[in-house]
Amino acid sequence: MSKHFDTEVLHGDKKEKRSIMSKVTPIYQTSAFVFKDLDELEGYYHGNGHYLYSRVANPNTDELAAAVARLEGAVDGVAASSGLSAILAGVLAVVKSGDHIVAADDLYGGSFHMLKEELNDLGIETSFVSFSEIDIVEKTIQPNTKLLFTESITNPLLRVENIKSVVELAKKKNLYTLVDNTFATPYHCKPLTMGIDLVVHSATKYFGGHSDVTAGVLVGRKDLLEKAKTKIVNLGANVSPFEAWLTTRGIKTLALRMEKQSRNAQLLAEAFLKNPLISKTYYPFEMSENGYGAMVTIELDRSLNVNEFFRSLGWVKIVPTLAGVETTVSHPLTTSHRALPSEACEALGITKELVRISVGIEHVEDIISQFTLAIENAKKH
Repeated sequence: MSKHFDTEVLHGDKKEKRSIMSKVTPIYQTSAFVFKDLDELEGYYHGNGHYLYSRVANPNTDELAAAVARLEGAVDGVAASSGLSAILAGVLAVVKSGDHIVAADDLYGGSFHMLKEELNDLGIETSFVSFSEIDIVEKTIQPNTKLLFTESITNPLLRVENIKSVVELAKKKNLYTLVDNTFATPYHCKPLTMGIDLVVHSATKYFGGHSDVTAGVLVGRKDLLEKAKTKIVNLGANVSPFEAWLTTRGIKTLALRMEKQSRNAQLLAEAFLKNPLISKTYYPFEMSENGYGAMVTIELDRSLNVNEFFRSLGWVKIVPTLAGVETTVSHPLTTSHRALPSEACEALGITKELVRISVGIEHVEDIISQFTLAIENAKKH
C-alpha cells in the first residue's frame, strides 16, 4: 500500500468477509446480533465472535476507529459518541480519583469545563497552565500527577504545541500524554509518531466534514485503548452505527478537503494581516509541510461594531462549531469558551472582538470579499 495520505484515506480498511460483497460497508443499524444456539453465544465470550450488542461493538464503529487509527499511525482505536466522550475515555484510562492532571490553559472550553468541574467532582484535580513555557508545566507537576493534556493546535488561539517538549517532559517524569488533534488532523500532524500516548479527535469536525454527525475517536497505545474501550462501553458513550458510517464516508475526502481548506485559510490569513482594521491575526504558519490548517482567528479593531460585523457576513453562517465544507464563524467568548471564568478569558485574550473562522472550500476570492465587506460595514460612524 502506498504511504501517501490521500491514498490511505481511501484504501486502508480491512476487507470483511460477507455473504453479499458490497463495495461500501453496509450500515449495521441494529441494537443486537443473532446467535444460532447457546454454544455460539458462549463462544462469543471466549473470543470466537466479534459482535453481541451495539453498545459493546458494531462493524461500523469498529471501521471508523480503525480508519482513524490507521491515519494516525496507531495500532488501535475506539469510536465514541462525541469528542468529549472520547476525551473522557482517554482521561479515565490513565487517571482515577485522587490523581492530578496538568492541562494547557488554552484548551477548548468544553474540555476545560469537563476537567475543571465534572472530573473534579470525581476527585480528579486539574491544574491549567501555559504550555508555551515547558518549565512552568514541569513546576506544576505534583507527586500524584498522571497526565499531561494539550492540543496540537489550540482552540481558538491556534497556538502550535511543542509536542517534542511535552513528550520529553512526560518521559522524564513518567507521565502519560493525551493530545487533542482535532484542528490539525493527521493530514497536518501525527502526535503518536512523536511519542504521544493517546490522541483524540472530535470526529464531528474534519473527519465527518459535512456538519451532519456527532462522533469522537480515541487512538493510541493498545494497553490504554483496552481500558478506554471498557469505559466507553460501561458509561454508554458509544457512537451509533449510522453516525459512524457517515463519519467513515467523510474520511474518504479528508485529504481533498484539508488541502483546499488549508490553502484558502492561508490566503485569508494573509489578507487579514494586510488589513489595518484587524488588530491580530492568529494562524499557525509553521504547522507542517502539508499546509497550516483550515482555522483562522482574528481580533477585530475596537473601533469596529462587533455585532454589525456578524450581521454583515451574508452567506457565511454563524455557528458554534467548525470544520464543515462551508466557511463559518463563531464567537468564542459567548460559545465555546463561555464556561471559562472571565479572568481566564481575559488572560488568554479571548475578548468580545475575537472571531474564530472555519474556512471552507468556496473560492477564496469570495471568502476574502465577504469578510472585507463585513469589516467595512462594521465601521462605527
